[in-house]
Amino acid sequence: MTAACLMSTYQPLALSFNKGLGTRLWDQTGREYLDAVAGVAVTNVGHSHPKIVAAITEQAGLLLHTSNLYSIDWQQQLAQKLTRLAGMDRAFFNNSGAEANETALKIARLYGWHKGIEQPLVVVMENAFHGRTLGTLSASDGPAVRLGFNKLPGDFLKVPFGDLKALEALQQAHGSRIVAILMEPIQGESGVQLAPPGYLKAVRELCNRRSWLLMLDEIQTGIGRTGQWFAFQHEGIVPDVMTLAKGLGNGVPIGACLARGKAAELFTPGSHGSTFGGNPLACRVGCTVLDIIEEQGLLDNARLQGERLLGRLRTELADNPNVSALRGQGLMIGIELKQPIRDLSLIAARDHGLLINVTRGQVIRLLPPLTIDEREVEMIVRGVSAVLTPTWDEPQ
Repeated sequence: MTAACLMSTYQPLALSFNKGLGTRLWDQTGREYLDAVAGVAVTNVGHSHPKIVAAITEQAGLLLHTSNLYSIDWQQQLAQKLTRLAGMDRAFFNNSGAEANETALKIARLYGWHKGIEQPLVVVMENAFHGRTLGTLSASDGPAVRLGFNKLPGDFLKVPFGDLKALEALQQAHGSRIVAILMEPIQGESGVQLAPPGYLKAVRELCNRRSWLLMLDEIQTGIGRTGQWFAFQHEGIVPDVMTLAKGLGNGVPIGACLARGKAAELFTPGSHGSTFGGNPLACRVGCTVLDIIEEQGLLDNARLQGERLLGRLRTELADNPNVSALRGQGLMIGIELKQPIRDLSLIAARDHGLLINVTRGQVIRLLPPLTIDEREVEMIVRGVSAVLTPTWDEPQ
């Protein structure tokens, strides 16, 4: 097998899987691995869940695609479920998180246009990640992902994540042009960075006072990852716009942009669209995912096992010389290292049968399925502890 015909956009491990079930994956030799990545927060209800397999199988034999020229029953059902759970009014479906964020940015532009603002500004956060299209890349941060793509479209103001004073200071210099704030409740790609308690609520109040849209990127945090359906629910607020993807389809590509109030009324026929967005297969799977989470009590399990995992890691890694910080919410946990460790994901997989992710070079990101149990928590703790036992003298 060769990757010579693929564009060099990834650096995958020399590891390939041909079977998954629940929290486990098996490679081509039959070796078993505990998946603590879940496809980067995607397979929230586990691999090959029988209800998802049944839904895909049946729907594939019935109808895959008609386009949005016609009404799609499963699309309407999924919109009803999501808006009810989120306290929102309307939904638009597409195929990915980046597309969902593009939808949100178009809503912000239309919102400004209706207010007579010719060059609207959207406030975004330093170290944010919102996708790899040109528009979402412009709203993101980090030189590595932006290198070679300037000049990027869009007008954005960047402020430090969690710094309320920096947000408040924008009013005097740019207040007349600002139309929205786009942010992740927890910054995932930058190393599971949590905002200070009360920050989201304060930002919501600021947006209310200044008639700005609060737009939350819940692509990684949504669909139960943090122990609530959506991370904003931990602070008892509701955004004006929210984007979803990843766990909504459990591996079937789907994205969604939800909105309420004025933001939900801005699109008109022809102002936005998607050929494949909201097709019967993806939306039926989305409905099934939500049903499984409710039926199996996976929000409670994410909270319980997330607290257990974070607590056990704090105990086991308290004196580890390689660890500088531990943080997380629900089953979204980051272990920050004092320096990068080369081949950490490879070592964990090869020597311990544990799949982990390292982001920003030196943060182990744990994103296991919401179905994990206490025994699997201990397996993750033992594996991570073993991987971090040696001492590396030089950053790689």
